[in-house]
Amino acid sequence: MQPQESSVQYSRWEDGGSRDGVSVASGPGAEEASGWARVSRKLCSGKLGISLKVLGGVALFWAVFILGYITGYYVHKCK
Repeated sequence: MQPQESSVQYSRWEDGGSRDGVSVASGPGAEEASGWARVSRKLCSGKLGISLKVLGGVALFWAVFILGYITGYYVHKCK
């Protein structure tokens, strides 16, 4: 892997305002990062994000339940 070059610039407004400005410039992989950030933002927020989190939680619950059921069956099986 090649290290990504990035620079961070911080500037404070000199007119007494309380707003600060921070800008980040990434290296050659900036297009990929913005693409992944866009997909992540779309899948992890809003109604779609909530739906995916709920479905993931339900799927995880059933996977653990079935794994526990099968494990318990073999552990407590009569000989």
